[in-house]
Amino acid sequence: MKCSVIILNWNGASMLRQYLPSVVAHTTLPDCEVVVADNGSTDNSLEVLSKEFPSVRVIALDKNYGFAEGYNRAIDERIKAGDVPEYVVLLNSDVEVTEGWLKPLTAYLDAHPDVAAVQPKIRSWRNRNMFEHAGAAGGFLNPLGYPYCRGRILWKVEEDKGQYDTIVDVDWTSGACMCVRTNVYKECGGLDAAFFAHMEEIDLCWRMRNKGWRLVCLPESVVYHLGGGSLNYESPRKTYLNHRNNLLMIYKNKQHPYGVLFVRFFLDYAAAAFYLLQGRWGACKAVFEARRDYRRMRG
Repeated sequence: MKCSVIILNWNGASMLRQYLPSVVAHTTLPDCEVVVADNGSTDNSLEVLSKEFPSVRVIALDKNYGFAEGYNRAIDERIKAGDVPEYVVLLNSDVEVTEGWLKPLTAYLDAHPDVAAVQPKIRSWRNRNMFEHAGAAGGFLNPLGYPYCRGRILWKVEEDKGQYDTIVDVDWTSGACMCVRTNVYKECGGLDAAFFAHMEEIDLCWRMRNKGWRLVCLPESVVYHLGGGSLNYESPRKTYLNHRNNLLMIYKNKQHPYGVLFVRFFLDYAAAAFYLLQGRWGACKAVFEARRDYRRMRG
């Protein structure tokens, strides 16, 4: 098997009906398949898949393992089934793909054996001429470990005017749509289940880069991402996961991380004060909880 496009679903029957048709219609390369891994849904997702998408391979997990462990288990199940795919695509359930989207991704990996993973250009599904927050035109990390993208810094996204239509090496490829070598994914440990969700793909990409692999954004391929399908921007839970996981990621992967973590101590509490001034008590509390759990988990 050349490639398995794996979509993780949890109680997302409406998302499947909205976005899966484009994936089925445009994933037409030989020896490629579409897989939906259901994370223990309690809605009618499995029924929708059986009746409306009979060509899609379904992996039914017994409960919701979160984004990270859900993908790990789905890939393990796919490997156990035999005919192991050379590449897997981690594709969010709220992504609309375009005609020919997959070919540039697999072709680039075929031609560049030193590249572990690639991503397409990711535009907003709501505002289709704008970049989307989660990945845009390739992800980077600043010296303090904060992620940003070509086409997005913090909450500000740019209009796509072709300014980033160049192939570029990146620090991380987006979990919204990442095509990765299956063997490298496994050798590097997959996504960290302790993260549950948010920044888990950046952590994996950092581990791959630490082992000498390259990561690349290929703007020739374009997809449209709804975004915010699991947790919206204002969610204290999202604030908690982003702060906690970012600290864990730095601690795990950065050489000599303590100087950066010292600075981040003050910046995190400055962020908590900013949230408090905004009247976002839940977000302020989330920062304190994130730092507490980071200290507990880092061992």
